[in-house]
Amino acid sequence: MARVCDITGKRARTGNNVSHAKNRTKRKFYPNLQKKRFYLPEEDKWITLKVATSALRTINKNGITAVLKKARENGNVLV
Repeated sequence: MARVCDITGKRARTGNNVSHAKNRTKRKFYPNLQKKRFYLPEEDKWITLKVATSALRTINKNGITAVLKKARENGNVLV
């Protein structure tokens, strides 16, 4: 299962581990994903989304329906 946010589309990024001697080895930076259930009153159902914590803050601020609508317009949401 891919580690991708259902709302924002955030995914793992690559970078380097840098040692004290400046040796560089590849590593990955993963988004902080959480599995969360949301209730949609318009559709009268629960949905489970894998969202980044930054997306949770946006949902708390704007509401789940507005965020889902915008994500569907951008083509990110899978639900």
